[in-house]
Amino acid sequence: MAQHVQSLIEHYGYFGIIVILIGGIVGLPLPDEVFLTYVGYSVYRESLEHIPALVSALIGAMGGITLSYYIGHRFGLPLLQKYGPKFHITEQKIDFTKKMFTKVGPFLLIVGYFIPGVRHLTAYIAAINNYPYKKFAFFAYTGAFIWTFTFITLGKVLGEKWRFVGYYLSHYSIYVILLFVLVMLIVYYLLKKRNVQK
Repeated sequence: MAQHVQSLIEHYGYFGIIVILIGGIVGLPLPDEVFLTYVGYSVYRESLEHIPALVSALIGAMGGITLSYYIGHRFGLPLLQKYGPKFHITEQKIDFTKKMFTKVGPFLLIVGYFIPGVRHLTAYIAAINNYPYKKFAFFAYTGAFIWTFTFITLGKVLGEKWRFVGYYLSHYSIYVILLFVLVMLIVYYLLKKRNVQK
């Protein structure tokens, strides 16, 4: 991974960061967090500048999620159901994200980037549910900034230990997903209770 990313950055620079993240957000099976952490490590090594790297990553993430929204709006759920499995987007993930989006859409657009599988679906589901583009853009782009800033800064701070991020993600991501589901259920319960009291 590191060699491929290093080669990509050497040949294409910041443009390579944009292209990789657009592909990753749309649904290509790329380890986005590991990639962003390596970008941060490249900043630590001074082979990339911090601000241009952040801006490139943000453009890539925003471009990817906007493209996903457009595809969802233009082609709808049938396309996702037909081609999703080729990109590890299963029917269960689609159903889960759709149910969660109807309950806590804005929150999901912001934090969904941190959940593998979910970040690939939020824009599609938002478009399929006819979620207004302006609201979508506000929450999705805010999430893109938080996500890219977090992992690039993490890579910069960790320096030579940047590979630990990939290790912990591969070993503990399931716990992060379970925690996310638990938080979603609690938020849903609290919102439902508040609506009943009204």
